[in-house]
Amino acid sequence: MLEPRRKERNAQKLTELYPTFAARVARVIAGMEGAGWRPRIQDAWRSPEDQKKAYDAGHSKLLYGFHNVTGPDGRREALAVDLIDDDKPLNSRKPYLLQLAAIAGQEGVTTGIRWDMPVELVAGIDKAIADQNWNAKVKIGWDPTHIQPIGITVQEAKAGKRPT
Repeated sequence: MLEPRRKERNAQKLTELYPTFAARVARVIAGMEGAGWRPRIQDAWRSPEDQKKAYDAGHSKLLYGFHNVTGPDGRREALAVDLIDDDKPLNSRKPYLLQLAAIAGQEGVTTGIRWDMPVELVAGIDKAIADQNWNAKVKIGWDPTHIQPIGITVQEAKAGKRPT
């Protein structure tokens, strides 16, 4: 994607997020850009129909997730994004994924890089991030470009709780 279009897309997708979460994601994007990457928000808010498609395709394990959050008036307040490497949109590189997890952690959000990984393999991811070894030979969890808040569950978000 051409650079002006990528930036425009990110700006538009940020409007689909709850404001405090959007601010954190914006800082993650800036951090990744500062590290020389071209992050692109592929998905932010999803309709229930789109979430069902993602679930049926195996791209989500939830029929209602952080991507589906709305305010009481139906306003989009998603608490998740999929932040892909625009230069390798179908297969984000390991250095990108490790740096994404590191920068996300600095901003108080988390990625799916550790999802469904055994404890000993999570330790390898954590060590690679701590050492800033972006080329470490580690296994990656099943949804590493997914970003969501820490300290709130999907059920709490559905009930109206939002991150500060």
